[in-house]
Amino acid sequence: MLSNGLTANVSARPAVVKVGAIFALDSTIGRVAKIAIEEAVKDVNSNSSVLRGTKLVVKIRNSKCSGFLGLGEALQFMETDIIAVIGPQSSVVANTILDVANELKTPFLSFAATDPTISSLQYPYFIRTTQSDRHQMTAIAEIVEYYGWKQVIVIFVDDDYGRNGLSALDDALAAKLCRVSYKAGIPPGDVHRSVIMDILVQVVLMESRVIILHTYPAAGFLVFSVARYLGMMGDGYVWIATDWLSSVLDSSSPLSSQTVMDNMQGVLVLRQHTPDSESKRAFSARWNKLTGGSLGLNSYALYAYDTVWLVAHAIDSFFNQGGVISFSNSSKLQSLETSKLHLEAMVIFDGGPLLKKNILQSDFVGLTGPVKFSPDRSIVAPAYDIINIIGTGLHQIGYWSNYSGLSTVPPETLYSRPPNRSSANQRLYGVIWPGKTVRKPRGWVFPYHGKQLRIGVPNRFSYKEFVSQVPGTNIFKGFCIDVFTAAVNLLPYAVPYQFIPHGDGHENPSYTEIVNLISTGLFDGVVGDIAIVTNRTKIVDFTQPFAASGLVVLVPIKELNTGAWAFLRPFSPALWGITAAFFLFVGIVVWVLEHRINDEFRGPPKKQLITVLWFSLSTLFFSHEEKPMSSLGRIVLIIWLFVVLIINSSYTAGLTSILTVQQLFSPIKGIESLIDGDKPIGYQVGSYAEYYLTKEIGIPISRLKALGSPEEYATALQKGPRKGGVTAVVDERPYVELFLSSQCKFRIVGQEFTKSGWGFAFPRDSPLAVDFSTAILTLSENGDLQRIHDKWLTKNLCTTDNTEIESNRLQLSSFWGLFLICGIVCFVAFVIYLWQIIHKYREAVSVESASDGQGTSRSKRLQTLITLIDEKKDQSREKDLPRNSEMRQS
Repeated sequence: MLSNGLTANVSARPAVVKVGAIFALDSTIGRVAKIAIEEAVKDVNSNSSVLRGTKLVVKIRNSKCSGFLGLGEALQFMETDIIAVIGPQSSVVANTILDVANELKTPFLSFAATDPTISSLQYPYFIRTTQSDRHQMTAIAEIVEYYGWKQVIVIFVDDDYGRNGLSALDDALAAKLCRVSYKAGIPPGDVHRSVIMDILVQVVLMESRVIILHTYPAAGFLVFSVARYLGMMGDGYVWIATDWLSSVLDSSSPLSSQTVMDNMQGVLVLRQHTPDSESKRAFSARWNKLTGGSLGLNSYALYAYDTVWLVAHAIDSFFNQGGVISFSNSSKLQSLETSKLHLEAMVIFDGGPLLKKNILQSDFVGLTGPVKFSPDRSIVAPAYDIINIIGTGLHQIGYWSNYSGLSTVPPETLYSRPPNRSSANQRLYGVIWPGKTVRKPRGWVFPYHGKQLRIGVPNRFSYKEFVSQVPGTNIFKGFCIDVFTAAVNLLPYAVPYQFIPHGDGHENPSYTEIVNLISTGLFDGVVGDIAIVTNRTKIVDFTQPFAASGLVVLVPIKELNTGAWAFLRPFSPALWGITAAFFLFVGIVVWVLEHRINDEFRGPPKKQLITVLWFSLSTLFFSHEEKPMSSLGRIVLIIWLFVVLIINSSYTAGLTSILTVQQLFSPIKGIESLIDGDKPIGYQVGSYAEYYLTKEIGIPISRLKALGSPEEYATALQKGPRKGGVTAVVDERPYVELFLSSQCKFRIVGQEFTKSGWGFAFPRDSPLAVDFSTAILTLSENGDLQRIHDKWLTKNLCTTDNTEIESNRLQLSSFWGLFLICGIVCFVAFVIYLWQIIHKYREAVSVESASDGQGTSRSKRLQTLITLIDEKKDQSREKDLPRNSEMRQS
């Protein structure tokens, strides 16, 4: 016998096996769960295939949603021969009593504790037989993303259930690049209407109009009542309630009173999805007979029913594996014998680990669908119904599952198909929103009623065509201001705003500083010629660019006179040298190939030298009189004439450009020239060019010189670095183009070496940035943006049609391919010619050796080689014939 009177061991198949149950009998879930559990026990005991002769007894205790009372009931169970506990219902109670389950190795199976932070690692004997709020919050986050909202407000009950659900929602929204902008906690327990009033008054002042309600039924209905009183159930609002509301509405038969339903019109509600089946329909009909239609069947009742069957199947497997019901005293509790609490009476269930293992390995189909656990000990295939409250009824608009996301098809029909979570595959049916509108709410409003947006505007000293303040007024004008006001007029709602100047007007302000003032809260936005650059996008959101921009190099230029030697300028010195060398080289190769067979390439050495030079130069004009007779010579000449044609055409084009187009010159060719040099560089005060040049390119700040106006640009560039000026100015293209409209002595050189644009800046995650981007795109598409540009920025430009900055001369690199081909052909022809000469030389030497009867001297062999090279081919053949005949006679 144990200290509490229990037997240490009983038979493997006892007559009775006892299971406890702890939940709040007076709650919505508790009322339906009690009936469902009792019916499940009847069904288990009447089924001979389960437990086989052993009767299942479930002892139900009322926790009254109190963690303290729940703990007391759990401790009492631990003093008896209870081998498992169904419950607790509340997440708060679960967090209180699960340490007892761990210590005494008794499985606790909860069909209603949805707190996602109750971990199987922390509480290995806790088994959740329903769906975790982690999945419910993921479903809400995907609904928010589906409708394009970025911020939500969460009203939650301030206990473990509410706070941990909120934490899960925070994580799920962050994964969708959304966020909780405001959190309003409701005290647990009975709440007075004035408390809810104070909370909702604060909510009304917030920007977001998407409200998530995660609380208990009593507080939730009070929130809806006060919200309707405050006008928060009207057009523009979005309310999403977690499954606490669906459980109440499903249990209410008929549905709640008309007043209660009127308070919730247009609300979206989630409900744990249970597949339709014959057994579910049969149980529903049986339920109606049991309750007489006074109490509806909700999903928690179905999960409670399946939990009893889960325990029964696990106990049956426990007995089949030889498990016995036995208990032992806890050595830790024995030390507390002197305590008046008599905690030593609690016993450890020795078969707890085996029973827990069998529970987790269960696999059967219940009223809620497949009852099976994933590796993380969660029920498989979590899914939710998405419901819209309309009139006095519930209209289902779709489903959510972690397999396929949002769909209008029941999840169980999608499990046989490949998963598809693409945005195009996510869909829901239409919704009637609060205010009886079918138009999707925008999801946000301006947070402060009657307060204008504070829009910061740079008070520029220069380039006032872009933005400037009218002296003595708070009025601003310019290209950027006109774009902003045109975009405001396209928004589907009114935007109250006031322009706040930033800067003294005597010097351009720092644009990085004015953008930073948005993050500090001084400005609600910034309008102006604000460049969209990386370091700024980290702290604010920009609209779609309304003007293209990028850094360019501005330099002074001077006109190049044609002069007496202008004809040499089309080619670089290297190209001139290589061209001349190839003229001579090709002439020599052709002479070598033609000398033996072509009389035009024969004669005295002086004549032959003149012939080589004349032939080479005459090919330039295609006027050569010497006609090649050998195949090799003709091939070389054809390739060379093609090269000459290309060179001649290029030279003509280059010289024509030099003589007919005004040539402008600058030693600076682009940003690379500035990086390699050491001369001072100018930039506009307040521009991000300083940051880019120093931080991104690495130019020393000592080389940079701040310039405040176009006049300073012109002066500094004209002086040059030797007189205290600059060698070039680096600035954004729109400023430079406006500068060049009146300054004709300067030009942009090189390519635009950064790509960016100008946009309006707003706080991070501000929906204004999205709406303004849409408006700017509309302005661009309908042509208004171009008309605003022409109004402010189109001026009489300097005539540039007949001028160009001197391009690089034609370099050797432009023709090296041609010269390479020509050189290879000449080399191959020369090698073939040498091979022919050497072959003839060997024949001649062998003939001479045979005729003399002895070897020939080295000088004679050299003379023979020279004779072969110099003599004409036909003569050589005539001399060879007598020698061949003599050899035959001998």
